[in-house]
Amino acid sequence: MKKILYIMCNSKPEQESVSKTVGRLFVNRFLAENPDYSIEELDLYNEDIPEVNHKLFTGRAETVSGEQYNKLSEQDKKAVDRINFLSNQFLSADVYVIAAPMWSVSYPSRLKRYVDCIILNNKVIKVSPTEVKGLLGDRERDMVYIQSSGGVYPKFFAGKFNHGVDYFHDIFKFLGIDRFEKILIEGVDMPDIGREKAINTAHKDIEHVIGKLSKGALLKV
Repeated sequence: MKKILYIMCNSKPEQESVSKTVGRLFVNRFLAENPDYSIEELDLYNEDIPEVNHKLFTGRAETVSGEQYNKLSEQDKKAVDRINFLSNQFLSADVYVIAAPMWSVSYPSRLKRYVDCIILNNKVIKVSPTEVKGLLGDRERDMVYIQSSGGVYPKFFAGKFNHGVDYFHDIFKFLGIDRFEKILIEGVDMPDIGREKAINTAHKDIEHVIGKLSKGALLKV
């Protein structure tokens, strides 16, 4: 059975978070259309996401093992185990859905903390003396980034204001995932749009992306 990994990054409960609300609508709709998928969920504000520390790594992207691991404190061993678990969990998925708000024209720092945990050498990337390359191109994988924002940003500002979208597009492409889609829920705090209208508008985007995913037809980027 294939797996969708649903990653949420907002400290608010789902009923108060626009990104989580739309994320839930999306994954429920996806599973209804694709019953051959299971789902695994990761709420980054309710999970242990270790902070990267040099003591936990032999190099920047490889956790300690063997005697080096045995010399660690129990707390540091727990962090190493958790980092390896998160990386393996990520590696096992076929579809990734990230739901996060735009914060400071970027994304929540806890989401970057998670990314720093999962990108490990010989698992998600391969580090050699001559290159660093992603390893997720071994099979078809899809990525959907769902972002809520208080305002609406003109398309010609997209490269300046959608740092979250741009970052995850680029990092996932580097890792080997060429099929990427985004759902933007904009104008949540604007009086002429607001929360409910923004969510209702997102329904069309959900159907559009679901159609592509169900057909295995996400555009190459």
